[in-house]
Amino acid sequence: MIMLASIVIAAGCAHSVKRISPDTQTDLSGRWNDSDSRVTAESMIEQMFGNRWSVAFEQLHNKKPVIVVGLINNKSHEHINTETFIKDLEKAIIKNGSIRLVQAGDKREELRRERAGQQEFTSPETAKKWGRELGADFMLQGVVNSIVDDYRNEKTISYQIDLELSNIETNEIVWMGDHKIKKMIRN
Repeated sequence: MIMLASIVIAAGCAHSVKRISPDTQTDLSGRWNDSDSRVTAESMIEQMFGNRWSVAFEQLHNKKPVIVVGLINNKSHEHINTETFIKDLEKAIIKNGSIRLVQAGDKREELRRERAGQQEFTSPETAKKWGRELGADFMLQGVVNSIVDDYRNEKTISYQIDLELSNIETNEIVWMGDHKIKKMIRN
């Protein structure tokens, strides 16, 4: 009897794992997920390049604009890893090919430390020189907000992601866009 009970308990504790395509949209909890991040990034970059700011810049300066992605603040009700969203934005920018992208923050500092180390430890012929970084013309920044509405066994979560692109030299906002997601959850 004890052995049979042990087998039943052990079987109840087992779980299964199934591999699925990373592109498969999954909504288990209703919270922000990888699909939301990817779809939002692609939508925002499409909006940004559908606007005339980049064409005007290219005509005026005879070069592709250079962008750095700044902070995306999470002001939603839940923990959202904005770093993965920033990476999705950067991938969408590179995939688009209309502009150039430079490193930001910690990664830029790591590159500078490497360049500094090369000045001391690398042969002069192959050491990378100081003062050759590509300066960004624009910075992309944004915020993720959410609104939760619940009643009894139903809940809606609305996300609004707002991005703005600013000219670094003049602080002029040259583009603003948003993407909205709304989810209905029934318990």
